[in-house]
Amino acid sequence: MRLIGKKAPKQAARRRSPPRRHWRDRRLLQSLLPLLPRLLLICLLVGGGFGAWYSGIVVKLAEEGQAGFWAASVHAGLAVRDVTVEGRERGESSSLLAALAVQRGDPILAFDPHAARERVMALPWVAAAEVQRRLPDQIHLRLEERIPIALWQHQGHLAVIDQQGLPIANTRPGHFINLPLVVGDGAPQQARQLVAFLQREPEMARRVVAAVWVSERRWNLRLEGGVEVRLPEAGAEAAWSQLAHLERQQGLLERDVAMIDMRLPDRLVLRSVTGELPKPPSRGGRDT
Repeated sequence: MRLIGKKAPKQAARRRSPPRRHWRDRRLLQSLLPLLPRLLLICLLVGGGFGAWYSGIVVKLAEEGQAGFWAASVHAGLAVRDVTVEGRERGESSSLLAALAVQRGDPILAFDPHAARERVMALPWVAAAEVQRRLPDQIHLRLEERIPIALWQHQGHLAVIDQQGLPIANTRPGHFINLPLVVGDGAPQQARQLVAFLQREPEMARRVVAAVWVSERRWNLRLEGGVEVRLPEAGAEAAWSQLAHLERQQGLLERDVAMIDMRLPDRLVLRSVTGELPKPPSRGGRDT
């Protein structure tokens, strides 16, 4: 029932909700944005410092553990007591020991044969090397040394060369004056063959003062007394043997000879010191 003449009660006023705060959050975020790079840098520095500190501790603990292991192995008898070398003739023992980098009493299990071999191979006299760790207490080094075969005169300098025609570094040529002397571009690569056929006539080889590689084709030999022997491009070994035979049979080098030209296959050309041509010896069954 509705009461006439009496007003209806007013509806309760709607409660006003509190203002939203998202605009405040936005302003706060905008104020913090310029600081983010600095905050990130601080975090990285703090985190990196902790990581470095932590990794340093780990490394230190690992090193201490390793040192303890090596000490225990030495106590158990696994220590270097002897270093033996096989095949050394010219190389200095001090250089080899320095390359091996090992001393008596070192833990043998800590020795790295592969790294030691690389250091030994870097020495100028070493052609090949093998390094062995022989438990419980021995290091063995087997060497193959480079063999010096000649001295090479080039651009006013002397170098000791090996069988491959390669200079041997850090060597004093004065210690190898007994080796044959070769001269000319390309001479080192031909020296091995030259020395081989010269030594087949040792009496004549001792008279050779120098060998000159001419036009990268053939040899001119300079003998004691100033005699020059011109060997042919082909058949140099046979010509050298024939010259040795003529010297033994007829004393060719005892004559007044300054030059012997053996480049022609059917004749021997001689030139004397005075310019007069001595009577040439027979060659190949013919008088020339």
